[in-house]
Amino acid sequence: MKYTIFNSIHKALGAKMVEFAGFEMPIQYPKGIIHEHLAVRKSVGVFDVTHMGEFEISGPDALSFVQKVTTNDASKLYPGKVQYSAMCYLHGGIVDDLLVYRLEDNRFMFVVNAANIEKDYNWCLENIKNFNVELKNISDEINLLAVQGPNSMKTLQKLTQTNLEEMKYYSFTFGKLADVEMIISRTGYTGELGFELYFRGDFETAKKIWDAIFDAGKEFEIEPVGLGCRDTLRLEKGYCLYGNDIDETTNPIEAGLGWITKLEKGSFNGSDVIARIKQEGVRRKLVGFVCEADKFIPRHNYKIFSEGKEIGFVTSGNISPILGKPIGMGYVAVDYANPETLIQIESRGRLFSAKVVKLPFV
Repeated sequence: MKYTIFNSIHKALGAKMVEFAGFEMPIQYPKGIIHEHLAVRKSVGVFDVTHMGEFEISGPDALSFVQKVTTNDASKLYPGKVQYSAMCYLHGGIVDDLLVYRLEDNRFMFVVNAANIEKDYNWCLENIKNFNVELKNISDEINLLAVQGPNSMKTLQKLTQTNLEEMKYYSFTFGKLADVEMIISRTGYTGELGFELYFRGDFETAKKIWDAIFDAGKEFEIEPVGLGCRDTLRLEKGYCLYGNDIDETTNPIEAGLGWITKLEKGSFNGSDVIARIKQEGVRRKLVGFVCEADKFIPRHNYKIFSEGKEIGFVTSGNISPILGKPIGMGYVAVDYANPETLIQIESRGRLFSAKVVKLPFV
């Protein structure tokens, strides 16, 4: 089991700790997931996401390498800009979704999912031949906090001379916050205004930053928030979760990630297969749906039906704290992917009525 630098802080706050991607992580704090969810939607919450992985790519061929292994067009990035992207296998299946940071002209950083660090790093190593680049796994050096919610900017602005209001969505800067050097990034996985803070340092440094953020956010009733509400927040926005909604058996087009798959940039891993899929059309699509039933949660791999015919399966589901209804995402045959299409979700031999809706839910 691995532990983030904030582990003892979570335990002191009474967090319920669980194993996640090899780390002991807080799933929720004593006030509960719904309270934490609403804190992020209405004010501000702080996630420890130190378990995420970071790779640094540097050298004369850094851009060429990033272009080969990711689907988005990294040539559009400049130092200070971030891009949502994905890595694909040669058969078009998704290795992982990730963030790409252009730190300098010839230096990039990948931020990858915690459960995929080793797999992603090995895939990058497999693809590094013939490129004059250096690849470093710096995951164990980086601490990462996500401060998310409408009052996140007001909270953090007290602690930095960087003008956060001037920062555009999916941009970052090297700056100081609470007198600690870090990357301040206007990104997040909640759909709210928010920032992610990447920094190095020991426990004293980490605790200093944590305490400073919570002092600054006291007037906004800032809350520590766990992985439980991270999942409900991303689901309400229709954001994909690797291992649930996307994996090596899904391609970016059917997953609704065509917007980060830039075939026009030239060849990249899986581009020929993805181009063929795009031309021929997909057989299934990832859709969102809302259930009418009370006290029902659509779970991963539940079957989806229409008029007695099996048409797909659920990938993610939960109760939306904002809508007060069960919501979910899943793959359905393309003929059933239009909004307003009526479907049924099977659970333990019972069928629960649902309707396909346009994403996001909230």
